[in-house]
Amino acid sequence: MDLRIDPTLRSFVAEELLPGLDLSPDRFWSVLAELQERFAPRIATLLARRDELQAQVDDWHREHGAGDAAAYAEFLTGIGYLLPEATPSVQVSGVDAEIADVPGPQLVVPATVPRYALNAANARWGSLYDALYGTDALPLDHELAKGYDEQRGAQVIAAADELLDELFPLASGSHADVTEYVVADGALSPALADPAQFAGSGEGAVLLRRNGLHVELRIDPEHQVGRQHHAGVADVVLESAVTTIVDLEDSVATVDGEDKTLAYRTWLGLMTGELVASFDKGGRTVERRVHGDRTYAAPDGSELVLPGRSLMLVRNCGHHMTTNAVLADGAEVAEGVLDALVSVTAALHDLRGLGRFSNSRAGSVYIVKPKQHGPEEVALTVELFAAVEEALGLDPRTVKIGIMDEEKRTSLNLGACIEAARDRVIFVNTGFLDRTGDEIHTDFEAGPVVRKDDMRSTPWLTGYEDRNVDVALAAGFAGQAQVGKGMWAKPAAMAAMLEQKGAQPEAGATCAWVPSPTAATLHALHYLRTDVRARQQELAGRTTDRALLLEVPVLEKDLSDEERTHELETNAQSILGYVVRWVGLGIGCSTVPDLEGVGLMEDRATLRISSQLIANWLHHGIVDEATVRETFARMAALVDEQNEGEPGYAPMAADLDGSPSFRAALDLVFSGRSEPNGYTERALTSWRQKAKAGA
Repeated sequence: MDLRIDPTLRSFVAEELLPGLDLSPDRFWSVLAELQERFAPRIATLLARRDELQAQVDDWHREHGAGDAAAYAEFLTGIGYLLPEATPSVQVSGVDAEIADVPGPQLVVPATVPRYALNAANARWGSLYDALYGTDALPLDHELAKGYDEQRGAQVIAAADELLDELFPLASGSHADVTEYVVADGALSPALADPAQFAGSGEGAVLLRRNGLHVELRIDPEHQVGRQHHAGVADVVLESAVTTIVDLEDSVATVDGEDKTLAYRTWLGLMTGELVASFDKGGRTVERRVHGDRTYAAPDGSELVLPGRSLMLVRNCGHHMTTNAVLADGAEVAEGVLDALVSVTAALHDLRGLGRFSNSRAGSVYIVKPKQHGPEEVALTVELFAAVEEALGLDPRTVKIGIMDEEKRTSLNLGACIEAARDRVIFVNTGFLDRTGDEIHTDFEAGPVVRKDDMRSTPWLTGYEDRNVDVALAAGFAGQAQVGKGMWAKPAAMAAMLEQKGAQPEAGATCAWVPSPTAATLHALHYLRTDVRARQQELAGRTTDRALLLEVPVLEKDLSDEERTHELETNAQSILGYVVRWVGLGIGCSTVPDLEGVGLMEDRATLRISSQLIANWLHHGIVDEATVRETFARMAALVDEQNEGEPGYAPMAADLDGSPSFRAALDLVFSGRSEPNGYTERALTSWRQKAKAGA
């Protein structure tokens, strides 16, 4: 097989990835060629099966509309889409405690921004004081003074005291009345109501523990905040982002070898511990590196070492994606195959103890695999990981798999998907946006779908969220693997997050996604409050009927002109706000203002649901092409205004026909019906490549 490798990627492999490993560049590329030859044809067969099934579903819906769940189930069973219920029993070894035993927040970070990746890695520990001081988690009734505002500081200290009373109550009295925390002879004074919550101490530190998470009281009476605190507590530091997914998929814009190399370099730097990011802050250059571990004395006097970094997983691309970073006999290689080989090769530095710090103490590599349709595709991923292990001389099942439950065929057959990876699976996660995008595309011909916000209260979605937990728990995930939930999309709305996101641990989720380290620290409060393991025991045995997932979310009443217009504007503005950054600036994930100016954390999943919804309404005559084009033109002017002053931003409205970003947005909608599974990658990649070539 003839490989044509992007020069930037080739140099990275030879000069950065492989040094220190017993693997030559020739052997590395030979392995890639072997994997491509073995797996690319099978991937093509599975993708053709997707198209075949979709065509049959389309035909059925054209004849029956939405139909009823029983008839729909019978049809799907007959074509092999809906499989018999499976009852898997997972048996996974070599899983780190952060995944198997410690529920907590999970960050997802684009691999193309090293600074953000380092922030995420270091977000294992976060300042509660900072999170309360600088967000709307606490109401602010006055204008903050420059520097440190003592009135706000007093408010933060009082709120922290209330939280400590709730989570770590004293045997007598309140934390607000403490004048000194003292550790002597392995005991804390004042005593806790539950002495077992005292976990240790260090220089200027008192360590507490609840539900597997740690909280450090940082004692420093000379610190500006410590001087104000009644017991000299300068900060309350929470164990926050227990795990982080370093993303090579939905939150990045990687359209060529140069882009892929940037993403791979970040993952490698995290595995070696050598990743560094320098940036300007307040007129001075700041250098950021990964943090070391934290050492304390346990109550019995022994040394207690806690990880200083989030445990890192990496999300690879789905089976449907290819990349021009490497051409094999003139064709783009399967991007997921390249991702798997590079991801695991980079992790060899960690597995062999060659890096500055350890990531997996259990000796595993954790790869999240998205956008798989059913157990056959999961089985192929398992074979791919096994082949990579064999080629690199790793023990079988070193590479673990996280299954994104974001496609309908996977949701309906989740037990069978888990069974296909029963000795590797360490994660299942629901994703509202991608799952809704796939729901719309799968049932495209059934009728016009409900509005995006109305999707959240539909039977299929509530059933999907509950059933994901039920199937995972029945398979034995408790103590072995994570049950995950989706992202909080409003980075600035921390008060609302505190009010609402606690429902996810209560639902039995051991992790849920947050958009920032600050959000991780605040979300950690939910896991300190909720004993997820106990909650999972309460939920064990619950069985949510998968027939709920067959309730097609079509409109059951006419919409007013005002409702149609608002929904169209909302989704068009969302598409343009995201696409103009992806295509024009190469930014795969960012906070995008919505129609009302509220910043929302968006990636390709957002784009998928919005483009599919408009395409669906266009197909069924709820809106017409002229209205869609006119609305996009108006929203382009609004998005330009919202991005005014953004460095490198290219406005759309002045020349719509000449704007790659605007044309890409229309492409997503007008090709949405025919785009396989409603994915956005083809349009985004082609238009981004055009934009880069033009630049």
